[in-house]
Amino acid sequence: MLVIGTDKLERFWRRNPNSKRWFQEWLRVAHNENWRTPYDVLDHYPRASVLPRNRVVFRIRGNRYRMVAAVNYRFSTVSIRFVGTHAEYDTIDARSV
Repeated sequence: MLVIGTDKLERFWRRNPNSKRWFQEWLRVAHNENWRTPYDVLDHYPRASVLPRNRVVFRIRGNRYRMVAAVNYRFSTVSIRFVGTHAEYDTIDARSV
């Protein structure tokens, strides 16, 4: 998958250095995958939440961090829409970010 918006991850892990290795691992996996359906995402991330508008919420590091991405299955792209702590996630609408 082509991941768009990695600058959001980098800004987040500069503020939260303990998150860096967890997001780098997610990036490694995502770059090596070819998700064609939401079920493909769930095969690798069974605790992810698939939302309308092709949004997927990933729980990172045991749900300490959350990331919302828009997945374009047809064009094999993942666009990172939000990265934050669980508490920060609770203040957004994941369907519209």
